[in-house]
Parts: sequence; structure tokens; C-alpha cells
Amino acid sequence: MRYKTMTPYEKWIIKGVPAIFLIGTFMHFLYDLSGKNIIVGLIAAVNESVWEHLKLVLLPIICWWSFYYFIKCKKYNIDKNKWFTSALVAVLTALITIPLLYYFYTEAFGIEILAVDISILFLAVLFGQLLAFHFYKYSKEINIYITICIFIFLILVFMIFTLYPPHIPLFRDSITGQYGI
Repeated sequence: MRYKTMTPYEKWIIKGVPAIFLIGTFMHFLYDLSGKNIIVGLIAAVNESVWEHLKLVLLPIICWWSFYYFIKCKKYNIDKNKWFTSALVAVLTALITIPLLYYFYTEAFGIEILAVDISILFLAVLFGQLLAFHFYKYSKEINIYITICIFIFLILVFMIFTLYPPHIPLFRDSITGQYGI
């Protein structure tokens, strides 16, 4: 796959890797920067739990894909069903990759290293964008309304579990031992 032969929207998907990573990194600090505003906490990480770190990919990926679609859909005649289905693939891949890689390395080796955690975020975004890229080029789509409903459902679940987290390890702050806000 050569970068010069890709369509503009395929390039956008690839450019999303560093952009989403940087946006996600910023979202890690957004709650504290907001003075611990509860509204900001609904969309940004509020503690050091694995669950809260999943927020670092959820909205950035949805926004990245949505922004391009709404700006360029008419110019490039982008298939909205395929586009948002691919965005969903990127989100779900990243959401699955983060806990899998995190728990693999922390449980297998009994260590926790900040550089590895940061690399996991990058790899999750990379895997998500690459799989979504492939999906957009070669797979079938889901109706956009179903995809949007899944996005809304995911966002609501993250908001609810920020306020009312289950008391299981996925939701426990690794530093304070607390749950949620």
C-alpha cells in the first residue's frame, strides 16, 4: 500500500493514528485541567483505572471520523454506512486492545511501566485505524442508524460507569484504589 496512491479519505484514516493518539493523551489530563468538573469527567479519564483509560480512544475516534465525513462527504462521495461502520470497527478494536495488552503485560510480568502504558494507547489506535482502513476498503457495512445507536450506547455506558462503577478490578484506580469520580 503506497501512501501516494491512496484516496484522500484513506489518507485521513492513516493520519488519524498520531492525531487520535495526541487527542487521547490530552484527554488523560482534561479532567484535572478542568478543575475536576463532573461534566468533563463524563467524557475524559477521571482516574487511573483501565476503564477510564478507554475514554482516551472512544470520543477521539468517533470525532475524528465524524469530522472528516461532515466536511468531505459530498466532495468525495463517501458511503456513510461504510464510513461509520469502519469508525465503529476502529472504536471497538481500540477498546478491546487496551485492556488485553495492559492485563497481558501487567499480569504476565508483574510490572507496570508508564512507557508501556503509553505505547498501548498508541498501539490500540494504530490497530483500530488499520483494521478500520481495511474494513472500509473490503467489507460490508451496517446501516448508519444502527452504528450511531451503538456509539450513543457506548458513550452512555461510559458516562454511567464513571458515576456508578462496578467494584471490579477494571474500574479500580490503580493508585488510590477508588472507583469512579
